[in-house]
Amino acid sequence: MAPWLGLDSSFGVQVARYGLIFLILRLYTIHKTGLFSSGSYIILSLGAVGLLAQRWASSVTNHVPGPYLDEVFHIPQAQVYCDGKYRVWDDKITTPPGLYVLTILANSLSGWPCSVYYLRLFNVEIIPYLALAATMSRTRLEQPKTAGNKEGRSRFSLYAVWTGINISLFPVLFFFSGLYYTDVISTFVVLLAYVNHLGRVSKDRTSLANDAYTLFLGLLALCMRQTNIFWVVVYMGGLEAVHGIKTLRPEPIATPAFTTLSQQIQFYAWRYSLGDIHDPPLNLTFPSDLVLCTFSIVIAAIYNLGTIIRQRIWPHLVVLGVFVGFVVWNGGVVLGDKSNHVATLHLAQMLYIWPLFAFFSVPLLFPYLLDMLTLALKPFTSSAKAPLPRNNPKETNDSRQSVALKVFNLLGSSHTAQSIIVLAGALVAATLIVRFNTIIHPFTLADNRHYMFYVFRYSILKAVWVKYGLVPVYVACGWLCWNALQGSSSTAVHEAQSRPSQALDPATIPPPTSSVLILLLSATLSLITAPLVEPRYFILPWVFWRLLVPARPALPGSESLISRWLVPFLETVWFLIINVATMYIFITRPFYWRGPSGELLDEGRIQRFMW
Repeated sequence: MAPWLGLDSSFGVQVARYGLIFLILRLYTIHKTGLFSSGSYIILSLGAVGLLAQRWASSVTNHVPGPYLDEVFHIPQAQVYCDGKYRVWDDKITTPPGLYVLTILANSLSGWPCSVYYLRLFNVEIIPYLALAATMSRTRLEQPKTAGNKEGRSRFSLYAVWTGINISLFPVLFFFSGLYYTDVISTFVVLLAYVNHLGRVSKDRTSLANDAYTLFLGLLALCMRQTNIFWVVVYMGGLEAVHGIKTLRPEPIATPAFTTLSQQIQFYAWRYSLGDIHDPPLNLTFPSDLVLCTFSIVIAAIYNLGTIIRQRIWPHLVVLGVFVGFVVWNGGVVLGDKSNHVATLHLAQMLYIWPLFAFFSVPLLFPYLLDMLTLALKPFTSSAKAPLPRNNPKETNDSRQSVALKVFNLLGSSHTAQSIIVLAGALVAATLIVRFNTIIHPFTLADNRHYMFYVFRYSILKAVWVKYGLVPVYVACGWLCWNALQGSSSTAVHEAQSRPSQALDPATIPPPTSSVLILLLSATLSLITAPLVEPRYFILPWVFWRLLVPARPALPGSESLISRWLVPFLETVWFLIINVATMYIFITRPFYWRGPSGELLDEGRIQRFMW
């Protein structure tokens, strides 16, 4: 079938499956929204992703017909399972056998053998569905249950579809769609759980059937990779807990005037305990709001723990209990090769994450760099703007207020003072982490097939001054990534909200502060226990960060089609450039390991560069 495209008959099976999805989506979108185009451009996008993945897998197999790198463990293990020898296990494999079991099921249904190519083809099959799951996730984020959308109907926006496609093209993820690794299927299953989660939080109550489905997806995610516990339990469970708190809906009351700081604290602690938590949209958030949001959620969770567990998060706690039982039974998190995968406190991972995000998502940061340039050219314009309304403790000039209360409210209303404190604290914390917690895993320096070998060699290992000179880079990249989540400037959003609600595009609405804080917590827990710095570990943190990034025009104040869609278009082009470059290097730049005397090492096997 189309040999000039590098395709075979397996692509026909994919096309048939996409056709079924197309029919379902078309009927669904017509029934739910009356739109005829949604299913069409979704299926075309899925077909394009599948075609690219198929071509990539074919090129890999043509040049690398045998197992390469970690495939040396995964492919033989899957083939052993294909032979029905389910008691045979390679002790070097660290992850559960979910990948192998699902591959065998899929290949059995398709009538495909367990050869190297057809095992790799499993990820080719999955990557388009991953794009669909990401599209559905973004769609549900844009269309939660509202007064005008009581049934939680999905309306696929172009931004949601484009976001799903770009997530599937994320270079670190798409690269492994042509190899037999766990990353693609693991990410897909976690996204399935996330789609289900977003459906759950669109309702005040969940059904027992959906609770069971949530439990099943959580356990399935753990069968793909153990570290998914941080996403299906901490992230999604945390978001469900916050949603459960918000469904309490205490009666609103007028905020009284306070004369002492203790009165103010007691009043808000009482309101928080009832479920009236502090959770503003991220674009209206000051640094102090992060503290208030955290404390309000903790207080509300403590006072309403039984209700939250019973009505919302018990499936997540069951998954957590199963995970803890597995760790106790197994004597650790990883299944095999435990000596090389010892959990270590590695805080520097939360420094490396921001330059990685910034590099891959530089098109998303383009509008904010333009904003910075605009502010640099007009440094005095912001001082003339009226402050936006804030949902902070009530401020007053009452002379009866204590000094402590006045200072507290003054500091809480000063964005400049808070920003200086946060910036100074971030620089100090990053410097201390670099000084005392920079960990270089032996694998990082021993394997020059991975790009991280060269990143470390020519950055933090090059000279001491480079290591410390990167501290402001970490902070700046983190600030840019945070701004990307805020979307358009708070002033622009406030002006849009003052117009009729129809004028506000749901795709441009930033996430609530609680969602970002829980995302940060989950990413931290998933990364800081890993001593090895590997780009694949950052896939899920990036995916969930990218899903929360709202749409915004590339040019400030411009609503033209070019300005509106330039950013996702540039993101697609950027990802394609990176993918083509890394694929080209992998295919056309093989090399051999040689000893000091020029002798071939590793039994003369060909080595290739990869993530």
